Amino acid sequence: MQAATPAPALAAPSMPRLSGVAVFFYVFLPFALGHYLSSLLRNVNAVLASHLVGALALTPGELGLLTSAFFFAFALVQLPVGIALDRHGPRRVQLTMLLLASFGALLFARGEGFMQLLLARAVMGCGLGGCFMAAVKAVSTWIAPNRLPSVHGYLIAVGGMGAASATMPVRAALEYTDWRGLFMLLAALVACTGLLIALLYPKSDGPAANRGPLLPALREVWRAPAFRSVVSLVLIPHAVFFGIQGLWIGRWLSDVAGYSEDAVAYMLYLGMAAVVFGAIAVGMITEWAGRRGMPPLDVAAAGITFFVLVQAAFVVGYRPSFQVLSVLFTLVGTITGIEYAIVAQAMPRELTGRAATFLNLLIFIGAFLVQAGFGLVVGLWPSDLLGHAPAQAYRAGFALLVLIQLPGLWLFARRRKRVAVLPARGA
Repeated sequence: MQAATPAPALAAPSMPRLSGVAVFFYVFLPFALGHYLSSLLRNVNAVLASHLVGALALTPGELGLLTSAFFFAFALVQLPVGIALDRHGPRRVQLTMLLLASFGALLFARGEGFMQLLLARAVMGCGLGGCFMAAVKAVSTWIAPNRLPSVHGYLIAVGGMGAASATMPVRAALEYTDWRGLFMLLAALVACTGLLIALLYPKSDGPAANRGPLLPALREVWRAPAFRSVVSLVLIPHAVFFGIQGLWIGRWLSDVAGYSEDAVAYMLYLGMAAVVFGAIAVGMITEWAGRRGMPPLDVAAAGITFFVLVQAAFVVGYRPSFQVLSVLFTLVGTITGIEYAIVAQAMPRELTGRAATFLNLLIFIGAFLVQAGFGLVVGLWPSDLLGHAPAQAYRAGFALLVLIQLPGLWLFARRRKRVAVLPARGA
């Protein structure tokens, strides 16, 4: 990992210069651990769904709302977290937020009813709302800009490991404890991670950014052409990836493919493990393409086209195998994480925290709407006596997702054609 000298605007005489090894251990590793646990808690309901449905007699709509409450709360705190990251640095912000997330996990472990679990899930979402953005802020301070796509890929890969840990490892842990004991363990791990960041991350974050009022700063972010371009293309696919990956792929494997709980956990594990390889590959491919003159947004467009085609295969019930589709969804869906690197490269360093959290706000509002809305669509069809929704319900849900992603690809193609025509006219 290549360390970089901090930008002059952030440098201070007391700020140390860290070697690549120091950056890995003091910056990347502790923040990556927080992102790992955030991804685990975000996706754990995909495996626990049958336990929660059995304990609370949830409908598909209620299950979607309970799980998506994490996304709604996550989105709610993005702008305050972005301001705090730019003003106070990732070290202090993450310590506070992870302690809040630990409290939320304890509340979930002790919850007795739907509303109590809904509140606890929201508290967890609030506390974990800064994990990835704090990591982006931290590594953007110490890593050279040309290395950001790869390093962000590594962060997303760690998140994939967390999501993978929410499948078979969680299923194995349930052999020794129930879901309440599991959440008590996760609460302890989250709190310890916050303390680890407080102890390891360099205490000198540089002078606080003074960007004035919030709305002018957000307007400055929104006016950046790179920000608007990436949002129009990648935002909805990213929301689809998060919203479906964290719950409905598992339910689809159970309801449509007819797999047992153990088989579903195994397939989810393979899919989440594919995120690790996909995220690293996206970073490497993006840097490789950049050296050959291909901008990251073109790489994103190619990947998203493939991602939409995978979802179209869900609509038509494509075989040879449901297993391939479930893994392809998570593998190809990792392309959506490229937007963080594009935004981080394009924005001034003192705005990276606010820009990244503004982006996260949009993504997680979208993920909340996708996850809850998909459940409402599936709930339009009556379930069988075992609580399984019919295949037609899932086909309708995926068809709707495909339709809402097509305009972004169309707008990208129009812009791409316009950019190609302008030089030709000049010639």
